[in-house]
Amino acid sequence: MAKRFSLREFQQNVLNRIQASSGAASQLSTLGVQIGDQHWLVQMSDIAQVLPLPVLTVVPLTKSWFIGVANIRGNLYSITDLSAFNDLGDTVRGQSNRVLLLADKYAFNSGLLVSRVIGLRDSSAWAKHGLDGRLRDEQGQVWHVLDVPALLDQPAFLQVGI
Repeated sequence: MAKRFSLREFQQNVLNRIQASSGAASQLSTLGVQIGDQHWLVQMSDIAQVLPLPVLTVVPLTKSWFIGVANIRGNLYSITDLSAFNDLGDTVRGQSNRVLLLADKYAFNSGLLVSRVIGLRDSSAWAKHGLDGRLRDEQGQVWHVLDVPALLDQPAFLQVGI
């Protein structure tokens, strides 16, 4: 049987190889994702794994952005549609959807549904855009920064019941 490992372990291995060859590992610590029609950056240290949308069990009497609970390798994870949570409309379900499982350091068995994963991004040279922490890349694309600790501190995120 093939050995399984998490995205975080794989990413660390890739970063170590990049660092050994070019010394630029710290620049590739963010993952670009699409939430609704917006581009977002997520720190790789904030996520444990990226996976396709698993089979969900719908939980009655919850907010519309709380899309259900998933059994992932024997552990239950609450799955939140980040687009709906941010009032950007429900995520259109498709093959490109991914769930970002939060890192173990947060002690939350939670997954965040995103429209798609764009890939690793080096945002170190990007210009600030506005006062809310957004960035603008070389092509002029505006990127929002997902602050996972701040998200987990929001009472609205923690209160899924209606």
